[in-house]
Amino acid sequence: MKKLTLLAFALMSAFTASKAQKAVYLDAKAPLEQRVQDALSRMTTHEKILILHAQSKFTTPGVPRLGIRELHYSDGPHGVRAEVDWNSWNVANWNNDSIVAFPSLTCLASTWNTDISHLYGNAVSEEFAFRNKDVMLGPGTTIARVPLNGRNFEYMGEDPYLAGEMATPYIQSAQKNGVACCLKHFFLNNQEIDRFAVNVNVDERAINEIYLPAFKKCVQKGGLWTIMGSYPLWNNVHCCQNDSLLNKILKKQWGFDGAVVSDWGGVTDTWQAATGGMDIEMGSYTNGKTKESKFGYNNYYLADPFEELINEGRIPMSVLNDKASRVLRTIFRTSMNPDKVIGSQCSEAHYEACKQIGEEGVVLLKNSNILPIVKGKYKHILIVGENATRSLTEGGGSSELKTKFDISPLQGLKAIYGDNIEFAKGYYSGRALYDRVDPLSADTLALLRNEALAKARKADLIIYIGGMNKNTNQDCEDGDRLDYNLSYGQNQLIADLAKIQKNIVVVTFGGNAYATPWVSNVKALVHCWYLGSMAGETLADIISGKTNPSGKLPVTFAVNQKDYPCFQFGKESYPGVNKQVYYKEGIFVGYRWFDTKNVKPRFPFGYGLSYTTFKYGKPSLSSAEISNDGKITLTTTVTNTGKRFGKEIVELYIGQEKCSEERPLKELKGFKKISLNPGETKTVTFDITPEDLQFFSAKKHSWTVEPGKFKAYVCASETDIRGISEFSFK
Repeated sequence: MKKLTLLAFALMSAFTASKAQKAVYLDAKAPLEQRVQDALSRMTTHEKILILHAQSKFTTPGVPRLGIRELHYSDGPHGVRAEVDWNSWNVANWNNDSIVAFPSLTCLASTWNTDISHLYGNAVSEEFAFRNKDVMLGPGTTIARVPLNGRNFEYMGEDPYLAGEMATPYIQSAQKNGVACCLKHFFLNNQEIDRFAVNVNVDERAINEIYLPAFKKCVQKGGLWTIMGSYPLWNNVHCCQNDSLLNKILKKQWGFDGAVVSDWGGVTDTWQAATGGMDIEMGSYTNGKTKESKFGYNNYYLADPFEELINEGRIPMSVLNDKASRVLRTIFRTSMNPDKVIGSQCSEAHYEACKQIGEEGVVLLKNSNILPIVKGKYKHILIVGENATRSLTEGGGSSELKTKFDISPLQGLKAIYGDNIEFAKGYYSGRALYDRVDPLSADTLALLRNEALAKARKADLIIYIGGMNKNTNQDCEDGDRLDYNLSYGQNQLIADLAKIQKNIVVVTFGGNAYATPWVSNVKALVHCWYLGSMAGETLADIISGKTNPSGKLPVTFAVNQKDYPCFQFGKESYPGVNKQVYYKEGIFVGYRWFDTKNVKPRFPFGYGLSYTTFKYGKPSLSSAEISNDGKITLTTTVTNTGKRFGKEIVELYIGQEKCSEERPLKELKGFKKISLNPGETKTVTFDITPEDLQFFSAKKHSWTVEPGKFKAYVCASETDIRGISEFSFK
């Protein structure tokens, strides 16, 4: 009996000691790295391998034996995707996964308001947390090089400074809630045509000045936890397994300590993925959207094939340990983070956030004294256009959302103008599916068009609501737009309506710039991007004047497609020839091309009107000279000279007069959004540092500042210069 008691005591002591040992990595108060290394030391080789690859469409395993939880992923960045089956792309048909659709990231970028970005990141991550998601696949900071890119609506425009500054607060607020942001797509995902196979040829300077900075800022300033590799190849190696990109730049140069997640189907080779910096492999043997795999998860490149290389000693254990450590770090930051919020779904606060983001992102591009529209001024208002009633949260590929409700533009406008409104569809685009289907006959399309024209003859005011949608060859992944024009015969329809009724306001939705050949014949043009669930109410408040528009463009609207730099050098430059694409414009992307090469845009980068007016004071500098370790401060004033409250975005650009290497005429280096009552004046300041003067030297292969004279441009848009101050760097 005594022996049994002693045995029991020994067993209990061993169990207690075991529990004490486990307490290190299970103790949420212990330092993160201590938890990671303690957990890693207890894992078998096989367990380390398991956490590196998917176990379902949107989860990766934990280590059940050690109480380490799995990770749950979901598409974003505009809201939580509807649940799909465990091992197929089929919708799971849950009845509790309807969510708030937030505005597109192009709309967020158009706010030029970092406080709004914080609001967005907090609200959307609360919905992810409530749905038990650990990793949000977004936001996106891929540069809008091509105005036809099917995924530009998921990104933040053509300028790396703006994209980085707007994405960083989003990431910080989301991750504060215990939800990891998975920044995408890293990098050069600038077109959807041949996205799985195209090799991007781009010079070193453009990489460092245009295509990397936004990602770098999100990593170093935003404290990013996960990042998604992209599909294209760079230097003939897929970006999802590219040693130069993922190991040398991301992890070593930038100090990224999180996990690299593959785009679904982005990994193609075990050796390259294992040695090239990929940490979590998702969706292999699929196309990331519809295609199913014939293989099991143990057949993934970082599964059994990788474990075999480790066991044979062909790849050192240190490589596996580094990957497993990065995944463990992600787990402890998210699914095993005791401070992760419970969150909420479809709350009043989230709908209000959706509306607030949209209100500040809508861009007023033209207004010939017709907006805002006072209730009762027009007896018969005709609304024309499919987007007045179409759901713009459906389709688009992986960003498709299942919403609890959407307020359509027609509903929003009827709520204000009531019985004075009549509707005509005008055109039809088909359903939001991955292929072009559901066509109508030519006769039916003609009937829709003729109905709109007939009703236009009786109207006092026409509000046309069109633009793009989430169909294939529109704003949708795995394909680009076919050309720069609005599709479905809209250009002709708008032109014909304008001939009938001069009082016409055009409202467009979409994630890209587009041609506006009819713009001189309409009285107003409003671009809304995608406004999410509160689209109708947001638009109605803008049209009626309840809200004063304050958004400005994060991309350049050209007059013609051929004006963009990517179309200047033939098919080699876009969409590529023989799976090779060459970025021959180099650093001259977006406004840098239009400005420096003297190409006049239709609407320039940073442009947007208001229902009030603003007067800028003369800018002044704290010093006429800046040294290598110093800074100077630029000060200017802005006065609301109109009769309405409004918000103005003050933009700072800097240009160097002479340089040994060609530089853009000027580049965005700062912006601030201010609120002003009628007659109110506010002072705006910017600090200018030597870093703002740098360029990446193709000769030296490094960042440098050359002594010389510089100009600081205070602007209301890239072409609307309100003041210039000169200074020198020595």
